Amino acid sequence: MAIKVLQTLDVDQQRTAIDGWQQHYAQMSAGRFHGSIVHAQCNGVEAYEERMNTRVEQHFHAPDKALVFSFDMADGALYLLNSESQNTWITPEHYREVAVVVDLDLMGQGLCPGSLDGLLLTPLRSQQSQVFSSWLSYVLNKLSATPGASLDASLSRQLVDDCLFVLDCSSRSLDQLKQRRLAEDRRIVGQVFELASAYPEDNFNVLELATAAGVTVRQLQHSFTQFTGITPSAWLRLRRLNAAHRDLTLAAPEETTVAEVAMRWSFWHLGRFAEAYKGLFGEQPKCTLQRRG
Repeated sequence: MAIKVLQTLDVDQQRTAIDGWQQHYAQMSAGRFHGSIVHAQCNGVEAYEERMNTRVEQHFHAPDKALVFSFDMADGALYLLNSESQNTWITPEHYREVAVVVDLDLMGQGLCPGSLDGLLLTPLRSQQSQVFSSWLSYVLNKLSATPGASLDASLSRQLVDDCLFVLDCSSRSLDQLKQRRLAEDRRIVGQVFELASAYPEDNFNVLELATAAGVTVRQLQHSFTQFTGITPSAWLRLRRLNAAHRDLTLAAPEETTVAEVAMRWSFWHLGRFAEAYKGLFGEQPKCTLQRRG
């Protein structure tokens, strides 16, 4: 199959660029969003490179019956994902990752239940990880610049072998105590995300979020700042701004107003809403709405 290259100007375009993933994206730092995807697949193996200029909240499930080797180009770590591992986190700015998605049927009998215990969503580091991710980025971008190029069967087999080799060379980069803390922070953030997603128009306070997660307000704040880099209150506000942006992007000017959308997402002072909206997305909310006109 030919290489697919997509340039995006919105996080929702980025979110839906690759089939098979269950994902939520929300923009979490100021500026006009720019992203890109280079994607190729052949014989049950997919490879892609993703780039995004702003911080982005990602909540995702990997495709069914797949094992994902995801390489963070910023910290040089390999992260393993499968369809049962869900994660909520916020990328750094100018984020870049490459990944190989492998159909589990291709793994044969070598991957038995429990063989990945302790490895999923854990940063795995090695020199080979950094070398392989740089090489894969080079290959994908070279293929994308070559008319008619595609990911062939021999290269797809090589990608699987190389990923397994990198995994064999990698070691867990965190001690057991830090791993437990990371898992607990991920659990707390995940529970809060599920509550906010189940009742998207409700404006929760930090006490309600802490109660839902079964922790103190102090623990909630600590887990959020450790895991996402922002406070729970700032996270909720950014989510509501993203929801307003999505509504304004999809609506027609004759169907709604900026004021209606702002109040739907608990922004009661229109001037402050417009200021915060422009600060995050780089344009006034009325400009987003009028683009559909």
